[in-house]
Amino acid sequence: MSIYDLFIENDQQAMALALQQAEQGMFTTTPNPRVGCVIVRDGRIIGAGFTQPPGGNHAEIQAMDDARQRGNDVRGATVYVTLEPCSHFGRTPPCADALIKAGVGKVVSAMTDPNPLVAGKGLEKLQAAGIAVVSGVLREQAREMNIGFFKRMLYGTPWVRMKSAASLDGKTALHNGKSQWITGQAARDDGHFWRARACAILTGIGTVKDDNPQLSVRAVDTPRQPRRIVVDSNLRLSPDANILAGGGTWVFTASEDRARIAALEERGAEVIVLPNAAGKVDLPRTIAELGKRNLNEIHIEAGSKLNASLIREGCVDELLLYLAPSLLGDGRSMFDLPALDDLSGKIALRFHEIKQIGEDLRILARFS
Repeated sequence: MSIYDLFIENDQQAMALALQQAEQGMFTTTPNPRVGCVIVRDGRIIGAGFTQPPGGNHAEIQAMDDARQRGNDVRGATVYVTLEPCSHFGRTPPCADALIKAGVGKVVSAMTDPNPLVAGKGLEKLQAAGIAVVSGVLREQAREMNIGFFKRMLYGTPWVRMKSAASLDGKTALHNGKSQWITGQAARDDGHFWRARACAILTGIGTVKDDNPQLSVRAVDTPRQPRRIVVDSNLRLSPDANILAGGGTWVFTASEDRARIAALEERGAEVIVLPNAAGKVDLPRTIAELGKRNLNEIHIEAGSKLNASLIREGCVDELLLYLAPSLLGDGRSMFDLPALDDLSGKIALRFHEIKQIGEDLRILARFS
């Protein structure tokens, strides 16, 4: 059954369908938010759409175009959109103006836009034009879909998600480094979905040296590959590393070795020198720099040392953990954190979601 055949009974049902539209732009809208829109008249959806890649139509314009192509008039209709219509000129004209010009009767948004250029101004413009406005329907679901965009708009930094796969006793590899495969195929494929939704995948030089990964999305269909980032304090990265293939890799370092920088630049990499007082890469400044470069979500797949450093320095928002129903004994751990003498020094998290993926558990845990 098509969404156009459904009878819409309430605002929550309509907004849930708008969120489904937004999901279609999960991998493609960055740095813009993922937004969906449905237009309802007399209990039926007459148009639907989602935000296109940067420079393309926003969700509201797509939905109105869809309605017109189906022979439907949007005048007086109710528009459900997962984020407040924009009120400013960017790469595209303001959606609020387009809705006013189209003569819609009501706009229901899941939440206001945290972008300071909007931040309620879109809804105010609609109200001033005599259009009824409601906000806050399925707000939390809409926020989760764009959690990185909201964090960047409010704090200037991306949402940082750290992924690791381990046995039930917390081991990511055997004592000799062998790790293929601890988790099952379903969990590994699911991990590629999280890669695909991120703006960039970040790893450390240790992982590159040990595994020579591509860090690309392969298990899910996506038209856009996330940018790849390497943290490499001493510029040990080989110009032949797989992670440099295709160009566009960012390398954060504390070294100013011009010869090594030039060799990486010849492979299409950009080298960013951000040292801290200890001669290592300044991790908080790195995350801040990624926010300045308009990255919304960062997906980390690194080794235990870099994982621990990022956690200790307060750079991580969420852990994405896959736990296999197995025990490996003595082996490599997820996080190389120092031993504690007292439980008061523990790092507190809260479970956000626990779900079984194939034979494994997927845990999303957020730092308090």
